[in-house]
Amino acid sequence: MAYFRTALLLAFMTALFVGVGGLLGGQQGMVMAFALAAIMNLIAWWNSDKLALAAYRAQPVDERSAPNLVQIVRELAIRAAVPMPRVYLIESPQPNAFATGRNPHNGAVAVTSGLLQRLSRDEIAGVIAHELAHIKNRDTLTMTITATLAGALGMLSNMAMLMGRPRSDRQDGPANPLALLAAMVLAPLAASVVQFAISRTREYEADRLGAMICGNPLALASALANLHTTAQRIDFNRAENNPATAHMFIVNPLHLRRMGALFSTHPPMEERIRRLQAMAGELTPVAVAPARLAGTEGHPRGPWG
Repeated sequence: MAYFRTALLLAFMTALFVGVGGLLGGQQGMVMAFALAAIMNLIAWWNSDKLALAAYRAQPVDERSAPNLVQIVRELAIRAAVPMPRVYLIESPQPNAFATGRNPHNGAVAVTSGLLQRLSRDEIAGVIAHELAHIKNRDTLTMTITATLAGALGMLSNMAMLMGRPRSDRQDGPANPLALLAAMVLAPLAASVVQFAISRTREYEADRLGAMICGNPLALASALANLHTTAQRIDFNRAENNPATAHMFIVNPLHLRRMGALFSTHPPMEERIRRLQAMAGELTPVAVAPARLAGTEGHPRGPWG
């Protein structure tokens, strides 16, 4: 099902990409856009994780450089029954995290330095469990491919603004201002709607499964509240420069006052927290207890590098 969903996404985004190419350059533009989309699809399929990590200059860490973080990831990966993912650190004061990789065997989890500094160990475990849920559900391929193609559509929109006068198939045909409007506005908007629709369902399910993996829905709810509040106060410049990747993060890294974040790809935080709180009431104390991982006593907050 995950691969079928990804194939549909690829088909839709490719058709949108080709359509914009046709508006900008007629038949020749469609051919060029199709060729470019095919190349980008292949690159995104095989290198989506590398592209996402490179965009944020994420650095790999291990037991020597970040022993506590790697320990949390390893313990939760065992609980989630997924292969141990690669672990990365992003230098940013904004607390946030995302997962990537085309399948669980190529999974990677990236967290910001701000997350390690501002969250307790239980809260970090909740965040990591959420990201492992994305890996287990094979959401990560869809997330990174969507980011790659949405970014490409944004590039085409910028080209449309620079060209200014898209024409019909005939070189001497009349200028088409409606085509310019569609290329500049409607195509990126359509890509945002796709990201929005995919993200809502995916985030709710990752919250649910993540809470089950860490055994403590309230720890994940607390982490989400903390991240949401802090992310609105602290800039994440790399995310602002790559808005097409915003849906990959556990909370929206963009400031909602920005027009680029007008159509948030994340579901309402209040609803996410409400669902986790309701889930906590349904779990027995025995199910909640495992969330306190070994070595958490006496450590109210990070850093957990």
